[in-house]
Amino acid sequence: MKIAVAGTGYVGVSIATLLAQHNEVVALDIIPEKVEMINNKKSPIRDKEIEDFLQNKSLNLRATLDYNDAFKGAEFIVISTPTNYDDEKNHFDTSSVEDIIQKVKDMGIDTTMVVKSTIPVGFIKNMKEKYGIDNIMFSPEFLREGKALYDNLYPSRIIVGERSSRAEKFAELLKEGAIKKDVVVKFMDSTEAEAVKLFANTYLALRVAYFNELDTYAEIKGLNTQDIIEGVGLDPRIGSHYNNPSFGYGGYCLPKDTKQLLANFDNVPQNLIRAIVRSNRTRKKHITEMIMRRNPEVVGVYRLTMKADSDNFRSSAIQEIIERLKLEGVEVIIYEPTLKSKEFSGCKVVNDFNSFAKKSDVILANRLDSLLNKVKDKVYTRDLYNRD
Repeated sequence: MKIAVAGTGYVGVSIATLLAQHNEVVALDIIPEKVEMINNKKSPIRDKEIEDFLQNKSLNLRATLDYNDAFKGAEFIVISTPTNYDDEKNHFDTSSVEDIIQKVKDMGIDTTMVVKSTIPVGFIKNMKEKYGIDNIMFSPEFLREGKALYDNLYPSRIIVGERSSRAEKFAELLKEGAIKKDVVVKFMDSTEAEAVKLFANTYLALRVAYFNELDTYAEIKGLNTQDIIEGVGLDPRIGSHYNNPSFGYGGYCLPKDTKQLLANFDNVPQNLIRAIVRSNRTRKKHITEMIMRRNPEVVGVYRLTMKADSDNFRSSAIQEIIERLKLEGVEVIIYEPTLKSKEFSGCKVVNDFNSFAKKSDVILANRLDSLLNKVKDKVYTRDLYNRD
C-alpha cells in the first residue's frame, strides 16, 4: 500500500525506512535539502541503521515537498512533525501537526492519519471535535536518538491508540517491518496512549534526575559515586541500567514531555512531577557552581551533543550551563565538529582540538571520549561508565 510520512526528523525517517521495506512510502518535508538527501539515499540524521538501510536495502521510498504528491492515494498518513513545549505560553506547540490535519481535511481524501509526534493528553479527542473528523489516531514512539531505526526493528512494544480494524492493520505494518518476533502489541484509546508516552518519558527523566542527585550528594560530601550507584543497583528491583550521571536530561523528548505532563496535572494533586522538572534545573546550577570553584577564565565545552552517535544538541543540558557560565563572566569556547559556523550562542567555536584544549582552563564534557585522555587534568565530567 501507499503510506505517507509527514516530517523527516528521527521519528519520521526511521518509520519511513521501516515501512518502505514492504510498502510504497512517500516522505514529506518542507526543507529541500532533507528531501534531496533522502532521494539520494542519504540520511538527514545521524543513525547507523538508517544510513545502512538507505544505502544497501531495497526500499520503496522517496521524498517530496508536495503535499498532494505525498498524500493522494495514501491509506495511512503518519504525522511525525516537530512539537515543542512553549515555556512562555505554558502549553505544547502542536501547530505543525494541526497544519497537516487541516491540509488532509481540505483535500477530502479517504485516509487514516496516525500521529507519531508527541502531543498533550486529550489532543486527538480535541482534534476530532475541532475539525469534525474521525480518521485520526495516536501511536506513540519509544525511540532513542542515534538508534531510532534499531528501536523500530526491535521494538520494546507497539501501542496504538484505538481499538479498531484500522488500528490492527497499522500495528501489523509495524510488526511486518520489524526483525524482532513476538512483539507485544497493546491497543487502547488515544487519550490513554497519549498519557503512556508522557508518563514513560517522565519516568526516564525521573531516573536520570535521581542518579544525578545521588551524584551531587556524593560530590559535595566527598564520597565515591560509583560505589554508591553500584551498591544501589545490585537490588534487582532497581537494576544497573540508565544510571550514568550526567549534566542533566535534555534532547528532543524529556524536557518538553516532563513539562507537558506537569501542565496536564493542572488541578490534579501532585508533588513528584514538578520535582522532576525542578531537579533538572537544580542539577545544572550545581554543575555550574562546581566549575566556578576552579576559578576558570576560559571554559571549553567538549561537544554540544547529548550522547554518543548523535548529531543532535537540541535542548542539550550543556546549553543552559553555557548560559550560566556566561552570566558569571566566564569566556566559553566550544568544540563541536558537527558545527560548521564559527560561533554558537555567542561563543567561539574552535574545532582544532589541540588549540581548543590549550585555550581552555577547564574542559566540560558531559560524556567522555578517548580524545580527552591526554588532557584529563583539565576535564570536568560526571560520566562514570563511558556510555549514555
